[in-house]
Amino acid sequence: MRVSATRRKRSAAASSTTRTIVRPSPRPSPRPSPRTAGRTAGRTGMVLFTTAAVLSSAGCFGSSDDPSRHGPTRAGKTPGAKRSIVWNTRPTSIASLGDSITRGFDACSVLSDCPEVSWSTGTDVRSLAQRLLPSATADAGTHAWNFAKTGAVVADLPGQIEAAAARKPKLITVMIGANDACRDSVDDMTSAEQFRTTFTSALTRLRRDLPKTQVYVASVPDLKRLWSEGRKNVFGRQIWKLGICPSMLKDSQDLDAASNDRRQRVADRVTEYNKVLKDVCGRDVLCRFDPAVHEYRFTTHELSKWDWFHPSKAGQAQLANMAYRRITAP
Repeated sequence: MRVSATRRKRSAAASSTTRTIVRPSPRPSPRPSPRTAGRTAGRTGMVLFTTAAVLSSAGCFGSSDDPSRHGPTRAGKTPGAKRSIVWNTRPTSIASLGDSITRGFDACSVLSDCPEVSWSTGTDVRSLAQRLLPSATADAGTHAWNFAKTGAVVADLPGQIEAAAARKPKLITVMIGANDACRDSVDDMTSAEQFRTTFTSALTRLRRDLPKTQVYVASVPDLKRLWSEGRKNVFGRQIWKLGICPSMLKDSQDLDAASNDRRQRVADRVTEYNKVLKDVCGRDVLCRFDPAVHEYRFTTHELSKWDWFHPSKAGQAQLANMAYRRITAP
């Protein structure tokens, strides 16, 4: 009897429930159960996801690898970023190119080269090579070579580069341009345009032959400053008459308008050369230009006691100081 009564109660409850669902009601429809809501949201999300995928494939949205978007790509790299090239402040071999200054001309004896005291690769002065290379290597000269030539002009650089390329140095130093301005007359000076063309071609060749070699380019010294200091010495003025840098040093004691104008034209041309060196070097990530040489105010102590124009051994040491600071800068 109890079982039958229970069954009758369940049947009545089911019937009542059925009638409640079927019968219209003025009240708002009940909220869906959590399970029903979850299924509905899932279907809606799937539709949105599919729509976004179609639009993305049609180009309406930039993908995460689109370079026009900000931020890193999926691989964690910035779009368009290239492998960084790091300047090595401790190169293991050095080759020097340039003119009489880098050959140590008149630093040891009159009218002769003295490469042992060269600011770049010398062994009898605290040169760049002595500062950068291990002591034994620097003293032996097995990793430092001087290909500079007294009297060289910018047009001679390609030949020096060819000689240096055979050694595959890690660093090349260049100091060139003084002889392009030191001509018989101001009209014979290398034009700024020709200087740019020639130096650009030389550096292009260097980069082709030595793609990973670092390059230090020193500015052309202030020739007018050297005249101003050297003219104080009587013996120096006599040596100048032998033909050292006539465009600047000729008639060294004359201060008339024409002489001053001539010297200023030489000084201006040197400024133009330095602008060229800076511009061309600045387009090469492994090249460093140094304005310090032109800015340095050499004293008579730092000029050759033979011609009072080229750097003395003390002057060569100063050039080495400047180069070392620039090359080892972070």
